[in-house]
Parts: sequence; structure tokens; C-alpha cells
Amino acid sequence: MFEPVPPPPAGLALRCSRVLMSPWARLSLLVVLLVCAAVAVVLFEPQRLLADGWPARMDGAGAVLLFGLAYGLCTAAFVPRPLLNLAAGALFGAQAGLAGAVGGTVLGAGIAFTLGRLLGQDALRPLVRGRMLKAADGQLSRHGFRSMLALRLFPGVPFAAANYCAAVSRMGYPPFLLATGLGSIPNTAAYVIAGSQAASPTSPAFLIAMGFIVLTGASGAVVAWCKRHRLGGRQRPETVADPLALEAAALSSALEPVPAGRG
Repeated sequence: MFEPVPPPPAGLALRCSRVLMSPWARLSLLVVLLVCAAVAVVLFEPQRLLADGWPARMDGAGAVLLFGLAYGLCTAAFVPRPLLNLAAGALFGAQAGLAGAVGGTVLGAGIAFTLGRLLGQDALRPLVRGRMLKAADGQLSRHGFRSMLALRLFPGVPFAAANYCAAVSRMGYPPFLLATGLGSIPNTAAYVIAGSQAASPTSPAFLIAMGFIVLTGASGAVVAWCKRHRLGGRQRPETVADPLALEAAALSSALEPVPAGRG
């Protein structure tokens, strides 16, 4: 009574799989994931859950480990790291809070790097054009550890932006994660100490931590402005550089050794 439906051509499934796994389809998936993460942060404010809704009975190394895991997930979802660092200090004190915050920082950076490498690199690498974009990509690809260390030490570079710029480059996992862990310690420690001493805002530890935060922020802004102004003056008028790539190239060049004979 009913005629059997002929099976689809053998090449249809292959073509569909190629479309779904194409670079631009994976990039679209990455954009959807990032938008969903940002919307979730705005709606649910998970950073408040870390500080206000933390189980009172949980303490010790297990609590720090769980906090580091939650920290990493929240960081990958664009929760501001300074708020999480302050919460780490307020919940666990300076030493344990620093361990949880640095571990969560490395975890969150690794999650973002993996997403960018798997879903965005193939589509975005062909767009790396122009002198400044190629310079930034070359710095991250050839001098990955040194360049990422510079980006982490200067607090003016957005954490998530540095993660995805590194993912698009040819930097490997070990230098990226190691530079992230080492470079994030100074500013993370300052925020954690400030959070642990928040109840005593006139204490020397709190004042020193806040002074360090202000000083590093101002220094990073001055160095970035000077380097950007210098590199921007050398740029050809017809070349349009991405501001983030310009910032990355400028800050990563800050750690380049000075050749002998120029001193």
C-alpha cells in the first residue's frame, strides 16, 4: 500500500557532517556558547553564590579545591576575576585563598583556550592579516611563554581576550598554562590579601595590597599607552590594526631583551 521511502544518498550524510564540522560552524557554536555564558552570568550572578551562598560546613582542602573548580567555571563564563579573588580571600584567608584563586585562574584559562582552539582557530586564522595582527600572532606563536607572561603581568589586558588570542595563535598548552599561573600570581595575591583584610580597611596589609593594585594598574596603562603610541606611529595609514592585537603586541614586546650596544 505504501511504497518504501528510498534511503538518502550516501553522500548526503557526509556533506551534512562536513557542514556541521566546518570552521565557521564551529565558530558559530563558540559564539553561541559565549553568549549563553554571558547571559547566565547576568541572570544568575554566580559570583554572589561563591561569596554568600558557600556552604558553612565546608572547610579545609576540599573546600578550597571545590572553590577553585567553581572559580574556573565562573572565569570561563566571564565573571570578573577581581570579584572572585576578593571572595577567595574573604572565605579562606590569604594563603588558601591564593591557592584556590590561582588554580581556578589556570583552570578557567585552560577551558577558554581549549574552546578557542577547537572551535575558533580554523576559522579565525585566515583573518590574521595586516602588519600589527601578524606581529601579535608572531609574538604569541614564537615567544608564547614570554608574551603570555607579559600579558598576565599587566592588569589592563582583559583576561578572556588574552585567552582567545592565544588560542587562535600557534602557542602550545604548556607555555600558555605555565605563563598564566606565574603571571597571575602578583595581582591575584593583592586582591586575595585585600579580601582577607576587608574587615580591617585601615590595616597595613590591606593598604599595601590596594596600593599595589593601583600602582600596577597605572603602570600597565602607561606602558601600554607608550608602546601603542610608538607602534601606531610606525603603522602605514592604509593598514587598519585591531586594538586588541595592537595591545598584545605592545605588551608582549615589553619583555624583549635589549640588544647589546643600545644601552
